[in-house]
Amino acid sequence: MTEKKAGGLPSIKALQVFEQVAHFGNVARAAEELSITPSAASHQLAKLERLVGGSLFNRSARGVTLTLTGESYLREIGALLLQLTHATERISNEGERRALRIHCAPSFGLLWLLPRLKDFRERHPELQVTLSCSYENLSFSRDNIDIAIRHGFPEWQAFEIRTIRREQVSVMASPDYLARQPVPSPEALCHHPALILSETPLIQWPQWFAAHHLPQPSAPWLFSFDRSYMSLEAATLGHGIVLESELLAQDYLQQGKLVRLFPAEMSVPVSAHHIVYPRGFSQLARVKQFLAWMKAELPAEASP
Repeated sequence: MTEKKAGGLPSIKALQVFEQVAHFGNVARAAEELSITPSAASHQLAKLERLVGGSLFNRSARGVTLTLTGESYLREIGALLLQLTHATERISNEGERRALRIHCAPSFGLLWLLPRLKDFRERHPELQVTLSCSYENLSFSRDNIDIAIRHGFPEWQAFEIRTIRREQVSVMASPDYLARQPVPSPEALCHHPALILSETPLIQWPQWFAAHHLPQPSAPWLFSFDRSYMSLEAATLGHGIVLESELLAQDYLQQGKLVRLFPAEMSVPVSAHHIVYPRGFSQLARVKQFLAWMKAELPAEASP
């Protein structure tokens, strides 16, 4: 006998499981997002499919995909779940509505976001901002995150993604260092003794040399860092030449602590930073305010 809720309505938990499995195409990943076990998620799906009287997913060894019925059902219930989220948000306690929780890639958080957060706070003094930083992609639901700024390739299909456009990776050094160790041409870098390897950027020295049809450098790396902020600080202190994101180095360049060695055509475009949030969260007032501020703060040519 089919198990039904009163009035033939599915449980909210079952709908949440269905939505997350549809987005991730994987029951275990959806269960992790919802902080339940995979078996519990599978149980909720089975109950929901019994209730609707048909299969919502095609199942295979590679994962699950929506059936035509499932696609239609997702369009219907997605809007309803979003309405429930907004309704709950409107009547939740004042402190919860005023709490904006941001998770950010460390170098972007330290070098770009943190120096500018004072302006955001002055524009929105009613908000309490929490900023956490790591390269781990935290769970929005389990870790209670409103919005994330992630570094890497945008492989998060379950979420809304706004890529920060036209980020450039450029060769930079401090003026004092270049006064001591001039670099007259890109070709001279092939034998330069003090190249700093930053392991974080999506474009690194080997790709930069290849992109400009130059031989790979003959000298070993002077320093190797796993954080962009460390690489940029090392270059600022005069330790050598760095290949890094101009977005992260924006303040260093504006203050004259670092300079570009070559014209703009020697820079390499990259889409490395992305503003990520659950579908529908852009309608939350605090998230909407942060997105609008980010768009205004980013250079016009780099707006998401």
